[in-house]
Amino acid sequence: MSAGRDGYPSDLTDEQWALIEPLLPEPRTGSKGGRREKHPRRRIVDAILYLARTGCQWRYLPKDFPPWPTVYWYFTWWHDDGTVECVHDALRVKVRQADGRNAEPSAGLVDSQSVRAADTVPKATSGFDAGKKTKGRKRFIVTDTLGLLLTVHVLAASVQDRDGARRSLLWTRLDHPTVAKVWADQGFAGRLVQWAADTLRRDLDIVRKQPGQRGFQVQPKRWAVERTFAWITMRRRLACDYERDPAHSETMIRWAMTDVILRRLTRGRPATRPGPRPLRKIAP
Repeated sequence: MSAGRDGYPSDLTDEQWALIEPLLPEPRTGSKGGRREKHPRRRIVDAILYLARTGCQWRYLPKDFPPWPTVYWYFTWWHDDGTVECVHDALRVKVRQADGRNAEPSAGLVDSQSVRAADTVPKATSGFDAGKKTKGRKRFIVTDTLGLLLTVHVLAASVQDRDGARRSLLWTRLDHPTVAKVWADQGFAGRLVQWAADTLRRDLDIVRKQPGQRGFQVQPKRWAVERTFAWITMRRRLACDYERDPAHSETMIRWAMTDVILRRLTRGRPATRPGPRPLRKIAP
């Protein structure tokens, strides 16, 4: 029998699917519209979220999901046409509005996270972070003050914070022009502050440690971005970087944050999922 016939904890509820379905591209209907889609979109999304949550390999997706090449094809298709980013951004707006905020933020937070890269990751896109003693890649993210993702870029871990953050701050300036102030830690101090003021016309405010502080302490105004990294790495696929293409790593992070947002939007509502799926017969 199929181990997942009753569903998985990562599966979308009916309420969550109702939020995400209208944001996906129109299904292909056959004839001149391309080959008719064989598998339900909902199961494709469930499979991607299952992989992100459990960290399994594409080939190891349970058999009650659509075939893994099909799921991977949708993952790359929705990456290439910008669907994943559009879905994530639309749901982020819903969270902000539900929290009584404006659709677009006025302030943000920037930070980086170095993670180990799998052996399958090309050496050309990975490096060594001497400060964190980590060989792999570095994630640069900008969030709003709720910790919701605005921008993400994945680079080699050898890239310095003040250099790698330029790209993320630039795209934040272009995609979210209302963000006038960004908080950062001491690793982003120096020339980056002046560059942000001169080039982006934005204020990069460095939050420094308290005098005499020893060890890790949550910094005022910056705790939200630290929590975002915790949300991301709770998805085992993102505890390490397994993607060959750094852009696919960015997309996997957006899927993880989409999962976080969907759960936040439907918090407190009964979790209704489809009924049990039929048992699979196993040949003797």
